[in-house]
Amino acid sequence: MGKTTVYVRHLESPHQTESLTKFQPLNKALAEEAAKVVYEIFDAAGGASMLKSSKKVFIKPNGIDGQPYCFTRPEVLEAAINYWYEHGAKKVYLFENSTQCNATRLVYAITGYDKVCKRTGAIPVYLDEDKNVEFEFKGRDDYMCTKLPMPKFVVKNLIKNKDKNLYITIPKLKTHSMAGVTMGVKNQWAFPQQYYRGYDHNYALASKLIDVFSYVRPDFCLLEGIEGTIYGHYPVTALADEAVLPLKLLIGGKNIVATDMVGARIFGLGLDDVEHLKIAVERGYSDGVECLDDIDIDGDISMYNTKYPTDLYDCYPEDVTVIKGKEMCCKQGCQNNPLTLLQIMYKDHGGTGGWTLIMGKGFDPEEIDAIEGQVLICGDCAIDEVGDRLIKRLGKKNVFLSHTCNRLADTFAGMAYLMHVNPLEFAPINPIKSVKCLALLKLHGSKALVPSTLSHVIKKV
Repeated sequence: MGKTTVYVRHLESPHQTESLTKFQPLNKALAEEAAKVVYEIFDAAGGASMLKSSKKVFIKPNGIDGQPYCFTRPEVLEAAINYWYEHGAKKVYLFENSTQCNATRLVYAITGYDKVCKRTGAIPVYLDEDKNVEFEFKGRDDYMCTKLPMPKFVVKNLIKNKDKNLYITIPKLKTHSMAGVTMGVKNQWAFPQQYYRGYDHNYALASKLIDVFSYVRPDFCLLEGIEGTIYGHYPVTALADEAVLPLKLLIGGKNIVATDMVGARIFGLGLDDVEHLKIAVERGYSDGVECLDDIDIDGDISMYNTKYPTDLYDCYPEDVTVIKGKEMCCKQGCQNNPLTLLQIMYKDHGGTGGWTLIMGKGFDPEEIDAIEGQVLICGDCAIDEVGDRLIKRLGKKNVFLSHTCNRLADTFAGMAYLMHVNPLEFAPINPIKSVKCLALLKLHGSKALVPSTLSHVIKKV
């Protein structure tokens, strides 16, 4: 059997000339070239012959949030949808289940995905509003929770009827401060419903990512790398000139792990830097690919020789005291999830400090007893160790709790209150439209864990 092919295409049109801190739609020339290259990559991979018997195409973007540069560019999604309708698709679905602390319907409104669907005729699907079918996480014996509820839409169309439907994943090309990179494999992490993602968002995260991948494997991955993010997956807009690279790349392939390996190489990263890709190879989900030499790379990546940082940029409010457990503090959850949010609220939303953030386990009792004022405790390890002690001394009104391995909606609610940041600032659209989206997702039974819009004025956690 020949090598699997991964297509790498460079765009020549200029990116925006202004600072990247001013997020903009793609200029006309770049958008048109990107669309042309999307067509070229799909053609090279087989075009209409990739369609299966149902003639249905299922496209999953990276639509975790509306924060600039963290989501797949809508211009690329629109080109992909148009391509498949022009090449014989009867129906194209654009589906997503956004990150913890967010709701897909709202993210579609912020990113413009809703407008893409209206223009193209694609059918929007909000997985957080679907009913569940229960599966099981099986990769390790020490999981906190083995329940894996996935939306019926995914189970029906991408698992039970996989042989009839074409599934294409189109993630953003990003590093990730908790997973190394987030690309085609990690893009499947949307399928566990939000409540269950908080469990084992720790040292076991990489294993759980591959557990999900074992159930749902896309037919094709198109990495949107018009920009790539370093210092993690959720860049602070105010720091975009440091954290966002205008790469002008599109990368595609049928072997998802191989495509991710090429994508990781753009950031100078290999399997030793990305644990979930290493586990995917070890568990046999790379179809024999073990290194870049096993891949036919159709395109040039020789210019990417810099190893870029994946951990968070060092920029935090000086008047927030961060106390990490000395025995353990998992960067995959209780450390870097709250720190990412802390950066965003501080730099992009003018959030204030004057409080203490606690995470991990193994604390010095004297240090804990010296804390004054308000405290946010992230993760069950820290809550179990110091929660009651702090509540007894400081009072429940001054102690905020975020359970599991940091339940992001609760962390957000706590920080919004402590930093005086209005949650609606995170939805930069007409407030009436935001409220309408929130009402609709409740009406449709969304399982998204969305913090209260009053979290900045009422203590919720």
